[in-house]
Amino acid sequence: MRPLTEEETRALFEKLARYVGENLQLLVDRPDGAYCFRLHRDRVYYLSERILKLATSIPRENLVALGTCFGKFTKTQKFRLHVTALDYLAPYAKYKVWVKPGAEQSFLYGNHILKSGLGRITESTTQYQGVVVYSMADVPLGFGVAAKSTQECRKVDPMAIVVFHQADIGEYIRHEETLT
Repeated sequence: MRPLTEEETRALFEKLARYVGENLQLLVDRPDGAYCFRLHRDRVYYLSERILKLATSIPRENLVALGTCFGKFTKTQKFRLHVTALDYLAPYAKYKVWVKPGAEQSFLYGNHILKSGLGRITESTTQYQGVVVYSMADVPLGFGVAAKSTQECRKVDPMAIVVFHQADIGEYIRHEETLT
């Protein structure tokens, strides 16, 4: 595991800032200790510095994973966020979308959210803003990108896409062999 380079850190923080905004600082400086991001085999892990110090005794080739995988860097050095980061992003999310019970299953199968399945949306959400998707019972289901702003959502027809799917908790089952 190695620290992220300046370009990797910028790409990671830009992606995370789309979802949590200025709450990004709360991920690193937590009341229960300092946390950091480390890169291991193109995957970015989020872990406490205390665990990081303990892991220095493990050789790199024997290390499979450490901490929580937040995502990975593609071959073109773009950062792709994984659903495993949802538990850490959801409490700090700036923009949220709630889906109706009938649309939950469709979203969990990897489909976009239509206007007909939209329950609520955070006020002042802009177009192409990162949003965390919740059920009506406030259970985080995944995250996506707003296809329409809050104002546009009020006027569009029921079959229009309002949130583009990025990741959901159904991926644990659909892609369990590749998630680490």
